[in-house]
Amino acid sequence: MTQSQKSDYFVLFALWLMVFSSSSQMMIIAPILPDIGRELEIDPALQGTLITSFVLSLAVVALFIGPVSDKVGRRWVILMGCGALSLSLLLHALAFDYFSFLVVRILAGMSGGLLSGSAVSYVGDYFPYERRGWANGVVMSGIAIGQVLGIPLGVTLAGLWGYKAPFVFFALPMSLAFLFTYFKVPQPQVARSENPLNLQHIVGGYGRLLQQKPIQIAVVTYFLQFFSLMLFIVFLPTWLEETLGLNKYHIASMYFAGGIANVTMGPQMGKWSDKIGRKPLIIASSLGMALLMALTSLLLTTLWLGYILYFLAMTFVAMRMTPLQALLTAMVPGDRRGTLLSLTVGVGQLGSGLGSAFAGALYGTFGFLGNSLLAASATLLMGLLVWRFLPEPQQPTSLLTPEPRVMPEQSN
Repeated sequence: MTQSQKSDYFVLFALWLMVFSSSSQMMIIAPILPDIGRELEIDPALQGTLITSFVLSLAVVALFIGPVSDKVGRRWVILMGCGALSLSLLLHALAFDYFSFLVVRILAGMSGGLLSGSAVSYVGDYFPYERRGWANGVVMSGIAIGQVLGIPLGVTLAGLWGYKAPFVFFALPMSLAFLFTYFKVPQPQVARSENPLNLQHIVGGYGRLLQQKPIQIAVVTYFLQFFSLMLFIVFLPTWLEETLGLNKYHIASMYFAGGIANVTMGPQMGKWSDKIGRKPLIIASSLGMALLMALTSLLLTTLWLGYILYFLAMTFVAMRMTPLQALLTAMVPGDRRGTLLSLTVGVGQLGSGLGSAFAGALYGTFGFLGNSLLAASATLLMGLLVWRFLPEPQQPTSLLTPEPRVMPEQSN
């Protein structure tokens, strides 16, 4: 293995740790939300706000940090985010009621906002376009490992030591991500923004991006992707408990099955998208996911069917997430990549927040069938928008200012 290859793998591992920790602490709240509600005596109508507050605070910070990363470089933003989220997760140990837990979740969301889009932007800076699908697949497999190992482990820790334990535990790998980034992740020498960091230029930069139709479609696509997903998954555990009598350990095992799909298929889908293009996979996954969502309430009648359906669902998620992220990195030059990724991810988190809020209202009125049908409709609309309006570069370099791969700056 050459020195360059070793450097690539150190970079991928540091980004992977960051994604694993951040996504695990975010996903763990869904399966243990009933426990949190019982221990803190939170009204069921307010429990969804613990998720909504996190994603909204993440989205707001993400919209500001993208232009900052274009100016100062991705590495320093990743360091700040890893450090802040490590501290925020440790503060969960001090929560004692609904309000205090809400505050620490908001702090965690703000810290996560510093990292939002950073991994994908860094991949776009560091790897050439023809390898970004594979690299994104490797990094984003951290989400899958979170499902396979992080969520079951978090549920077990919550059962043994209470709802705070999983959040405190995930501060450890996030701290390791900080150390690996500090010592092993360089700042690539790509073009950086020369605009001053003030509100006028930040807002103006987003305004100029949003004047372009492909960017508008990318933003709507990201919104629909997360809006539909949260509509579908927030009350899925509750529905499974009420209709099939499953407990949190059964549901954690379903996350495990879905994570296996993501681990095995994520990098593979990235490789395929490098070869055949991004759009075919995104469109196919949207159609498959829409059909699965629409039929879940009819087909999911046993735990074993739950394993199969969740495996398929996470396969479809990997099939669209990795190619879409790789495509986005080629839509703008390097000095605006962080802005675009933060814009799409921020809007995606807004979609998550609204999806979580709508999920509660729909579930209370129409049951899970209402959630699944609206989620399927939003997913289908996403696929149609990608098919009809989102361009795929045939010659990626024609869309970018020249970004030759040169020796990076020193890490320290």
